[in-house]
Amino acid sequence: MVTQDLTGPPVEPRDAATVVLVRDGAAGLEAFLLRRVAGMAFAGGMTVFPGGGVDRRDADTSVAWSGPPPSWWAARFGCSVELATALVCAAVRETFEESGVLLAGPSSSTVVADTAAYASARAALVARELSLAQFLASEGLVLRADLLRPWANWLTPAEEPRRYDTYFFVAVLPEGQSADGVTTEASDAAWQRPAEAMADWKDGRRALMPPTWVTLAELDELGSVSAVLDAPRTVSKVIPKLVREGSVFRVVVP
Repeated sequence: MVTQDLTGPPVEPRDAATVVLVRDGAAGLEAFLLRRVAGMAFAGGMTVFPGGGVDRRDADTSVAWSGPPPSWWAARFGCSVELATALVCAAVRETFEESGVLLAGPSSSTVVADTAAYASARAALVARELSLAQFLASEGLVLRADLLRPWANWLTPAEEPRRYDTYFFVAVLPEGQSADGVTTEASDAAWQRPAEAMADWKDGRRALMPPTWVTLAELDELGSVSAVLDAPRTVSKVIPKLVREGSVFRVVVP
């Protein structure tokens, strides 16, 4: 719920990537969720999927790449090839930074099984002391774009003071890896069934932004990793609207 009446020209949105990590749990499909630290400038206290803003270095074309090329991603997301490159790289980088899950491997057909050996590189990526391309090259790793699926594109309403043009991806937790949520941006992290996360939201135990609860609802309807991967997706930009009701604003998803 927005309670501030914002005026003036819209803020230019920043490109961002979010990755919905999923796995099949004992009771059904689960998604990895982070609760952002309260007081953060954007989405403080909100429960989100791993992700963040694009770094200009994410567009480095020297990255060893396996899977659909940037042109394929550009067609799916309706953006330039340069931005598509940056989005995929940002998705891999942010997922590793915020969850410890690394969508890369020693070859085009393998994925690392244990990311503990890259803990120092993870910290350097977070500190922006190292780019994704530098990290992968130094470790002889190949970015596995084929482990990602395009899912959605959400743009923050024009009235908001901080805006992001966020491209959503889906990825399955690689075999042998674990998501740890060791990041200073999150107060806690957990795997949870989509229906349970939405129930927590409705009961006030979680705070969710529209892109998150809509995505959780979609995952809940699909119910399994195989169904998620097989689901046909046509990505178009979704822009929630702010509707004024008295002295407050309500977010409406078109």
